Amino acid sequence: MAATDIARQVGEGCRTVPLAGHVGFDSLPDQLVNKSVSQGFCFNILCVGETGLGKSTLMDTLFNTKFEGEPATHTQPGVQLRSNTYDLQESNVGLKLTIVSTVGFGDQINKEDSYKPIVEFIDAQFEAYLQEELKIRRVLHTYHDSRIHACLYFIAPTGHSLKSLDLVTMKKLDSKVNIIPIIAKSDAISKSELTKFKIKITSELVSNGVQIYQFPTDDESVAEINGTMNAHLPFAVIGSTEELKIGNKMMKARQYPWGTVQVENEAHCDFVKLREMLIRVNMEDLREQTHSRHYELYRRCKLEEMGFKDTDPDSKPFSLQETYEAKRNEFLGELQKKEEEMRQMFVQRVKEKEAELKEAEKELHEKFDRLKKLHQDEKKKLEDKKKSLDDEVNAFKQRKTAAELLQSQGSQAGGSQTLKRDKEKKKFIEARESEDPVWPLGKKPAVTWFKAASCIPVPLPAPPAGHSRPVFDCNMCRGSACSTGPPASLFQLRMLFVPPRYLHPAWLGEHQSAGFSPLVCSHLASPTTTKPPTGTTASPQRVPSPFQF
Repeated sequence: MAATDIARQVGEGCRTVPLAGHVGFDSLPDQLVNKSVSQGFCFNILCVGETGLGKSTLMDTLFNTKFEGEPATHTQPGVQLRSNTYDLQESNVGLKLTIVSTVGFGDQINKEDSYKPIVEFIDAQFEAYLQEELKIRRVLHTYHDSRIHACLYFIAPTGHSLKSLDLVTMKKLDSKVNIIPIIAKSDAISKSELTKFKIKITSELVSNGVQIYQFPTDDESVAEINGTMNAHLPFAVIGSTEELKIGNKMMKARQYPWGTVQVENEAHCDFVKLREMLIRVNMEDLREQTHSRHYELYRRCKLEEMGFKDTDPDSKPFSLQETYEAKRNEFLGELQKKEEEMRQMFVQRVKEKEAELKEAEKELHEKFDRLKKLHQDEKKKLEDKKKSLDDEVNAFKQRKTAAELLQSQGSQAGGSQTLKRDKEKKKFIEARESEDPVWPLGKKPAVTWFKAASCIPVPLPAPPAGHSRPVFDCNMCRGSACSTGPPASLFQLRMLFVPPRYLHPAWLGEHQSAGFSPLVCSHLASPTTTKPPTGTTASPQRVPSPFQF
């Protein structure tokens, strides 16, 4: 017998019997309360609204504390969700509060996809809880439930109507979270404008099919107050953490030049109504609605996508095991099909790659043959050039050998002629010396033979005092006024201590033809008129050989 049939029979045959005395199960609510208090509670709030509407300030005011957080800027490239969890303690009850704020919402020029990060975040929390439920070993009693229980949607106090961004976002979120619309900074508009603005918002929500959270009226204990509060939606609230002294009490308020707005004064705003409905009366209902309505809807859609159903096509109960086996077989069939497709694709890709490699190998062989032929041609050219150079070197060596032979033969013949000419010069000079008178005080005229650069007359220095011609060197007056020495621009100087009249004509012509020119000291022009310097005594000296240098 199936388990469902047994349960049906038990339900149909259930009877009510009286008790004869006290049993004690009436303490179950107390047991449940004690267990829940010991475990603690969690509550998650999502604040959706544009930057600067006072979301953080309102949270601080609601829970009468100061939550740490960085102020948001208007320069965010996209919408980001920032989550912060806090542990709160009131009396002996602990609350793990998570506040999720939308940073950068409505700050972009293109606001078309501003709702997507919010929807994805809510679905991610549902998915995390579903994965925890599907585990074999579940620890849901210690699992931190991060599902969003309430969404406070902050509406800008324009006084006209809802923005298209607000309508689109609430329409995308109404099936995933409990939306409580509130008018932020309601002190920015007058009371009459605020009443009209609430009516306008409610009508636009109804006309666009946006379902907001309605406080439950099925419980008699809270039906009256919840029914009254449903008529006040959306709440017009003001937030402030500053306390001002009003009368004899310190109260949260906002000070303006024209007066003071009290946050907890119901005549000024709906902050007290929001706190009562959200925290004191309906917090547990918000948690239950999140689990039983929004999460169950997500879970059902997710399991249907995975192929799980409650009944088969014949409307018969469909067990989870049968669904699993059918889904497994379907998955294996698809896997084999994809594997076969991938195998065929792999074979095709291998064939294409082999064809590409063969084509590349063929191109490489052709390139190698072309380069090899080019190398052989270059090698042949270089060998031919080397051979021609070797022939030229051999011919040059032969010419060099012949020239050296001719030069050696010419030097042998010229040496004999030079020796003969030197002997003739020596004889001539010796004959002249035997006839030459004695020169007083060794005053031998000095002849300087020089060769000008490129056979161009070289500039000579100015003659010294008493000389009519430039003098370079004089053996008889070395160190005196005429001892200026040859200029630095002259080269190949040769000193021949020979009087001009002793120069052999052939020898003189030889040197003059080679570019040499004689310069003779002017005061030695005539031996007979030359007198020794004052204070010297003449003594006969022989003129040295003209070939002393």
